[in-house]
Amino acid sequence: MSHDSTVPGELEAPAVAPAAAGVPEPGAVTIVVPTFNESANVRQLLRLITESVPARLPCEVLFVDDSTDDTPDVVREAARDCSFPVTVLHREEAVGGLGGAVVEGIRAASSDWVVVMDGDCQHPPSLVPELVATGEREQAQLVVASRYIAGGSRAGLAGSHRVAVSRGATWLTKSLFPRRLRGISDPMSGFFAVRRSAVTADVLKPLGYKILLELAVRSRPRTVGEVPFVFQDRFAGTSKSTAREGLRFLRHLVGLRMESSSARMIAFGLIGLTGFVPNLLALWALTGAGLHYLPAEIVANQFGVAWNFLLIETLLFRERRRHRHWADRTARFALLANADLLLRLPLIALLVGLFGMAVLPATALALVTTFVLRFAATEALVYLPRKRRTAKSRTTRRHQEESRTDESRTARSTV
Repeated sequence: MSHDSTVPGELEAPAVAPAAAGVPEPGAVTIVVPTFNESANVRQLLRLITESVPARLPCEVLFVDDSTDDTPDVVREAARDCSFPVTVLHREEAVGGLGGAVVEGIRAASSDWVVVMDGDCQHPPSLVPELVATGEREQAQLVVASRYIAGGSRAGLAGSHRVAVSRGATWLTKSLFPRRLRGISDPMSGFFAVRRSAVTADVLKPLGYKILLELAVRSRPRTVGEVPFVFQDRFAGTSKSTAREGLRFLRHLVGLRMESSSARMIAFGLIGLTGFVPNLLALWALTGAGLHYLPAEIVANQFGVAWNFLLIETLLFRERRRHRHWADRTARFALLANADLLLRLPLIALLVGLFGMAVLPATALALVTTFVLRFAATEALVYLPRKRRTAKSRTTRRHQEESRTDESRTARSTV
């Protein structure tokens, strides 16, 4: 995506001392600021950037805006006092939330380095030169502004509950991704610098506002640096962190963790374990009513199938549901689950008749025995994309997707 022409203001940014002597300056920096109704903060943010970024460091600011207020107009007016280009990319659809806005900004950036920061002035622009200088000095692909290393602070978090949530989210993400987040003490930070060459925007699938986590896990930068920063108080307005955003974050975590087949198999097994409950309860009720255990298991199996399908759809393969219509997925899942009975029923009969096991433990053992086969068949036949497509159909689909993407992006207002 190419930039439209921009109209810089008349002021010159005052020079500041180099961040590190002898460190080569990057060719240019694009500061990407995702915004949602931040009109009260725009002037202050641009003023701080003007005061902080030295004139020798070519800089542009790109607001990717999902606002319903007058934020784009305020940016346009405030940019007249800036010595650097300021551009607005306003999106009519906030696809991917704040993280999606950052991805759009990375796609649009033309600089060597992209610095991502919030629009509420809680991330100090004075650190922009240090972030990119650290990246150049350490030959890093990603430099994170961290609240959790010496010299950093989370002072700007309002309330003990937000501090507890932030610490809990940090612990959870680092526990789930110990290798991919190695060297990142603050994966919840929204303030970082990344080399544009190190990011393939098309592999990112953001959901919500924790874009650093998405970028670190999917793009896997080879070298990571950190600089401490003090999280500031919000200049104006109210926080956009809500319970709904928290749920989106948890969904995002699950989606990222389920990218590996081993993690999906473990989750599939855990979901299958919960399916024992409705299956065995129904079997207990039916056999207690006098029904023979074999037909009772056929009926009871449908309760476990329905339960497992709902959880798998919601938690495990949520992102893959688009590959097939819901009716197709339901029919395939039910067919596989009931075809599984062709293996399980003879095994149950063998365990009960030959080994003298009780019906309930024999059924549980049979379910466990056929687990791996059920997982492989479910993933391959229900949730993987269809493989047979002609070259023409693939080209047509790609053109249709590109057309939809272009239509979803609104014209960028140049200021």
